Amino acid sequence: MARHGIVAPKVFGVSVGTLRDYKKQLGRDHALALALWKTGWYEARMLAAFVDDPDRVTAAQMDRWARDFDNWAICDTVCFHLFDKTPHAWSKITAWQRSPEEFVRRAAFALIASIGVHDKAAPDATFRRCFPMIRRAAADDRNFVKKGVSWALRVIGNRSLPLHKEAKALALELKNSASRSARWIGSDALRDLSSAATAKRLARRRLG
Repeated sequence: MARHGIVAPKVFGVSVGTLRDYKKQLGRDHALALALWKTGWYEARMLAAFVDDPDRVTAAQMDRWARDFDNWAICDTVCFHLFDKTPHAWSKITAWQRSPEEFVRRAAFALIASIGVHDKAAPDATFRRCFPMIRRAAADDRNFVKKGVSWALRVIGNRSLPLHKEAKALALELKNSASRSARWIGSDALRDLSSAATAKRLARRRLG
């Protein structure tokens, strides 16, 4: 875990695959998720993200859990498997994208990426409004923030041809920025957005 930058104070060493098996056995259980989170154990919190009911997650709960994020894996798992399905996701993106806390700010962009992957019906305009957030956060040189910003930009650029064009333009702008962090984000995003795999994916969507 440490080799991948996952550092947590309380870890059992249970694999994610095993936790997913527990999820299948347990189903959705909001009360259990809250209890698991309170333990502070890394795997318990991962399982909490898998079993919680997004319809019962409150805005206050999201703030509490986000303040507890202490590594990128728990941040991204909670956003990707739970928070993006709540009715509060976009309001939290707006609130968290300016947070001084590294993993809270990352969570805003992890949420953008998660919604971008899962919400196939959302119009381009929904994601177009994220470009100013990405541009603003690109100067944040904290490792896990800049990687979250790049993730969000790449996912947006993979949604449609118009967004792809706009995302590439923003990535090029960032690549030529005076900020070292922004230059890294721009280069990282451009590699993905200019790849053959991205071109094939967008072509399939156009034909579909």
